Amino acid sequence: MKSARMGTEKFRGHCLMCKAPLPKEPVLSFSGMPASAQDIPSAEELASDSGMDLSLYVCGSCGLCQFDCEPVPYYREVIRAVGLSETMKELRRRDYRHMIEDYGLSGGKFIECGCGRGEFLKVLKEFPVRIFGIEADELSAGIAFSSLNVCETCGSLGPRSFDDREPIPQNIGICDIKNVFPEHGDEELFGAPFDCFLSFNFLEHQPDPVSMLSCMYKNLRPGGYGLITVPALEYILEKGSYYEFIRDHIANYDRGSLEKLLRICGFEILEMELIGIGDTLRAVVRKPETDSRLVENGSVQRDTQRGGIGCRDSANDWASAEKHENIFSKFENISNNQKNIGYNINKFVDKLSKEGKKLALWGAGHQGFTIASTTALSGYASFFIDSAAFKQGRFAPASHIPIVSPEHFAEHRTDVVMITAPGYIREIREAIEELCREKGIEAPEITDILSL
Repeated sequence: MKSARMGTEKFRGHCLMCKAPLPKEPVLSFSGMPASAQDIPSAEELASDSGMDLSLYVCGSCGLCQFDCEPVPYYREVIRAVGLSETMKELRRRDYRHMIEDYGLSGGKFIECGCGRGEFLKVLKEFPVRIFGIEADELSAGIAFSSLNVCETCGSLGPRSFDDREPIPQNIGICDIKNVFPEHGDEELFGAPFDCFLSFNFLEHQPDPVSMLSCMYKNLRPGGYGLITVPALEYILEKGSYYEFIRDHIANYDRGSLEKLLRICGFEILEMELIGIGDTLRAVVRKPETDSRLVENGSVQRDTQRGGIGCRDSANDWASAEKHENIFSKFENISNNQKNIGYNINKFVDKLSKEGKKLALWGAGHQGFTIASTTALSGYASFFIDSAAFKQGRFAPASHIPIVSPEHFAEHRTDVVMITAPGYIREIREAIEELCREKGIEAPEITDILSL
């Protein structure tokens, strides 16, 4: 686990977005959940690691779906295990190309809020823009600066280079990364004003999303843009995929609540769509030429426009029986599917046990951790397989299943592998098959969590 921690705080019992009191009754309650997705215990830390209970609420004022708990201690930091996967790199290229070509941002200044170790900014180096990044973790910020500015040909630090076919804007030089977190809405960032800010699956970790986005707003030029992605609550509700919930994601945005938040912070919403397998909500926003924010001295002014799934309006209030019933009905699919998944996994594990077959799980991410800690997998799976080196040699939180490398799997092959990362099933399946071909071993039976 990480040793250095920043302070965390949350105004318990109140909404993360609008600070209104939360309803007394949660829409869902979970037990035995992982305490975090990234604090992955070592052997010495297993005795102090256990599952936790989580309650999910929907704000009756703004409609934001959220956990009423303290945020994870590292919520300011970005930790990416899949930042360099081919699937993700291609997705980022499409994002950058769209912003640069469709909004005329060639040669502009881009800043990523929560840039981690520069994984996504490294892809941005392929494009003719000037690059900035902020990252709360000092080590990650240093790694990002070094990796983005080292010449891949000679190994020395220096200005980045472009494809010879692209014109090189005069103001583009070294990529500038700072160990900063946008703690306050009125904070001035180095290099501002910017032409575009980027935020990739970072907003859902924030216990104070208004301050973070207000800071981005302040440091954009008038008419500047933003590109934001968050996990989509719509996907979780439709699929009933309870395993997408994790304490790290203290806020769970649907289209309505994300629109509400962006309007509160003054942005015009230009685009809003579901991408990937429908599990990610993507928004393109613009800072208008004149200030239209609904934030004043850190407090949110009332906005009666569309909100999230529990949003109060003049005709239908959270307190009404009809509204109350409607909100709870939206989460029935999740409760039902959790029971079905548990039942099906019990049957699956029982079948494997009777056949004497060993099982491994591939994908030591938050979905896999949640599934393992809340089903019979915790007592049966031999290990998790994951290509992220920092996870290997540790144990899945709550379930305490060992995490190993793909090479370990090749030497200690199991009969069956279950893929527990829904967004990467095809890619992982191909990786398993390729690994087995390289090692000259028989491929295992492969299944995935979506099949259950």
